[in-house]
Amino acid sequence: MRTTFMANESNIERKWLVVDAEGQRLGRLSSEVAAILRGKHKPTYTPHADTGDNVIIINAEKIELTGNKINDKMYYRHSNHPGGLKERNADEMRTKYPEQMLELAIKGMLPKGPLGRKMAKKLHVFKGAEHNHQAQKPEVYELRG
Repeated sequence: MRTTFMANESNIERKWLVVDAEGQRLGRLSSEVAAILRGKHKPTYTPHADTGDNVIIINAEKIELTGNKINDKMYYRHSNHPGGLKERNADEMRTKYPEQMLELAIKGMLPKGPLGRKMAKKLHVFKGAEHNHQAQKPEVYELRG
């Protein structure tokens, strides 16, 4: 009799993948990286377990946005004090905080709660072409499309 495979911490094999964001669209890159972090690209995917791989994104400042989003898209945050709403447009985010821009997009596509927070810890975003994870021997990941 065959049983359904259930992944758990003892039988998960994690890899380190490098994704180059240069010339990529924000949403398409984010959705594919979110699927990798969840582990949906593996045949051993289990919805209630963290089966995903570690992802290193380089060249975050070279991400692209289509249409007029670079001027129109706004990022908001609030200090929880009266009048504490802060806002930035996508152009300011891309020039000053490109890592945060990508992290926000990807984290929004992950599950909410403890499992999603655990998956988000495996995301490492870097502004330039250099990263500090050479010791993990990451493989280059080619995005689809």
